Amino acid sequence: MERTFVLVKPDGVQRGLIGEVIVRLERRGLRLAGAKFMWVSQELAETHYAIHKGKPFYNSLIEYITAAPVMAMVWEGPNAVAAVRQTMGATKPTDAAPGSVRHDYGLEIGRNLTHASDSVENGQKETALWFKDEQLIDWKREIDTWVFEG
Repeated sequence: MERTFVLVKPDGVQRGLIGEVIVRLERRGLRLAGAKFMWVSQELAETHYAIHKGKPFYNSLIEYITAAPVMAMVWEGPNAVAAVRQTMGATKPTDAAPGSVRHDYGLEIGRNLTHASDSVENGQKETALWFKDEQLIDWKREIDTWVFEG
């Protein structure tokens, strides 16, 4: 069972889209394993976006992610990384598939509403960065046998 990290960024929070993101992931069949509404510290922002350090947009990215609260979540299910990324849509909203969150609600790459881990490995790393083990819940839903094979 894959787990992946999802973040509703400050623009998504400010626009009241937390519930929309959750509804889409639940309806997709994924199971929520952890969630917290929080402010992102400077240190956490710099660690999360370390891969972009030195790029022209790095400082504005840090300012943006720390400017307002975010909703950090961990979702799980078969092929969770691919399913979440497909549900969120391409990073650039105007390239995102119709019906995806970014297509339906976004216009610009700098305000693309969500972050979703791009691999199983990054999902594990980002989950560990944002959540302590005791903040994640292992549980089964009654519908899991109707959603997950095996």
